[in-house]
Amino acid sequence: MRRAFTMGLVLLAAAQTTWTQQPRTHELTLTPEHVHWGYYDSRVPPVLRINSGDRVRVETMVAGGLQRLRLAGANESEIPESLKAIELRVTERGPGVHPMTGPILIEGAEPGDGLVVRILAIEFLHPLGVVAFNPGSGVIPDDFPYAHFLLLRWQPGADRVDFRPGVSLKLAPFFGSIGVAPPPLLGRISSRPPGWHGGNLDNKDLVTGSTLYLPVHVRGALLSIGDGHGMQGDGEVTGTALETSLRGTLEISIRKGQRLRWPRAETPTHYISMGLHEDLDEAARLATREMVEFLVAEKGLSRDDAYALCSLAADLHVTQAVDQTKGVHAMIAKSIFR
Repeated sequence: MRRAFTMGLVLLAAAQTTWTQQPRTHELTLTPEHVHWGYYDSRVPPVLRINSGDRVRVETMVAGGLQRLRLAGANESEIPESLKAIELRVTERGPGVHPMTGPILIEGAEPGDGLVVRILAIEFLHPLGVVAFNPGSGVIPDDFPYAHFLLLRWQPGADRVDFRPGVSLKLAPFFGSIGVAPPPLLGRISSRPPGWHGGNLDNKDLVTGSTLYLPVHVRGALLSIGDGHGMQGDGEVTGTALETSLRGTLEISIRKGQRLRWPRAETPTHYISMGLHEDLDEAARLATREMVEFLVAEKGLSRDDAYALCSLAADLHVTQAVDQTKGVHAMIAKSIFR
């Protein structure tokens, strides 16, 4: 009888421990207190603390603020009040243009770990967005020495938007910028160029169902999210995608001792390596080198075989050709591995 009672206590304690360790879902709404504008910095205090494996429902504001939406013709009634409050109250900005929601501190994350960000769901905060270019911007700046703003509207819940009569585009929302804090000695860095911290990757494949892997540089990782896009072509040639505001559900966990050098990702169908550099050729080299390292470490190939396989089965895409730092990502299908 006593033994049965003792075993009952042990099982009860185990059940309580399991219950207390269940992942939680946190809400990170779009308020001025939750936004830092235009930079990543390890000195920004966290606005939320979570455990590894928790989920966060996070809201983000359109890059550059509301000016481009208004110049493109958006009505005040179409713009949520939460965005107007941030525009009014978040006055410390730059050097980048992206309002970033966060940072989120992940308990137990340490330099040398990997941060795993699973994208479970993405939805629009408002059914409109803007695509634009500024004078001399994008990949052919001399051809367009003036500014242009184009507002696109769609029906709530729709999966397509009309660009012009006879031109229909599929909406494919993703966060252009997901990144962690840089090492403390770097101080504040711009939100514009991507790097080993992730940041403004502008990778259109990071949609619902994808996973991003980031190297951790400071205790707690300090993850921030922003730069919502309704869709984008590889290259982002004008310097903007369909800029909009998003709400996403992310599952965030730690992979201890992963020691990534650059961000990596995967979709339900592909593995992705990334190369980021001011020179596009060097970005391609980095993406290829990272894919070789992945195939050696995760698939057990020799370096020679991994390099050969990249030539047969990996596709190089120009992630974006603007934002100072160019991006190339290599994609290899999961289906080739048995």
